[in-house]
Formats: sequence, structure tokens, C-alpha cells
Amino acid sequence: MRWPTALIAALLLLVQADLWLGKGNWPYVMGLDAQLDAQRDANEQARARNARVAAEVSDLKDGEEMVEDRARAELGMVRSGEIFVQVK
Repeated sequence: MRWPTALIAALLLLVQADLWLGKGNWPYVMGLDAQLDAQRDANEQARARNARVAAEVSDLKDGEEMVEDRARAELGMVRSGEIFVQVK
């Protein structure tokens, strides 16, 4: 009756050793899980940024106000008859 118990204990230790020290060990899997969570967060941020850029592109294609606002802000353009006043 002693050798079956010893055999089962040895097999249990072998399985545990493989779980902790083997190729797909537990700490490695936990590290992959953390990487997966970080990548999911990065993907969500990229999706939000893409949505903002898509909305901006849509505004640039469809609306003249957005183009005019950009031209005024970035290029300093003014309409004919307007006077540009810069306050410091």
C-alpha cells in the first residue's frame, strides 16, 4: 500500500514541477495576461483616436467652417474686408 501512495505523490510533484518550471509555466502565463491587458488598453486608446480623426476628416470633407477655422488659426488667413488685429 505504500508504493501506490509514493507513485501518486511523485506524479503529483512531476505535474506541479511542469506547471511551475515548464515551457508554459504559471509566471509566464501571468506575464502574458498582463501584456494582453496592456495591449487591450492601447487598442482602446487607438480606437478613440481613430474615431476623433475620422470625425475631423468628415468635417473637413463636408463642412466649410472647419476649413475656414483651420485656415484662420494655422495660416492666419482673413476674409476680404476684414482687419487682422493681434493682441499680446
